Amino acid sequence: MPPKVNPLKLNPLQSKTLVLFQELARSPETSQATDDGEVVLTTLPRPHGNHFHVGAKVVMSKDASGLTNPAAWTALERKGLIRGSFPYAVTLTKDGLEYDTGIAHQILHGSDH
Repeated sequence: MPPKVNPLKLNPLQSKTLVLFQELARSPETSQATDDGEVVLTTLPRPHGNHFHVGAKVVMSKDASGLTNPAAWTALERKGLIRGSFPYAVTLTKDGLEYDTGIAHQILHGSDH
């Protein structure tokens, strides 16, 4: 049986924020892997206009409000998906890297530039 999508019942803001953290963790330009299998995010994206770039993907700014929302970070940390100090540092745990929100395809778009 396949794993259940969103088993921790993340709300939409938490899910979107985690998807963005996961995508940032895939890019060596915005992250660094640790020896224990976690990933430290070294930079957060800056929107230009109504979107921003995350690796080869484009995200609409409206889907990224959790990047600047301490409550979203706190909830993800409480659920064991990240460790962090808002707004300065975030580390994705192994569970956070593997967690399936089921919405990545809705907010990560292929880049055309």
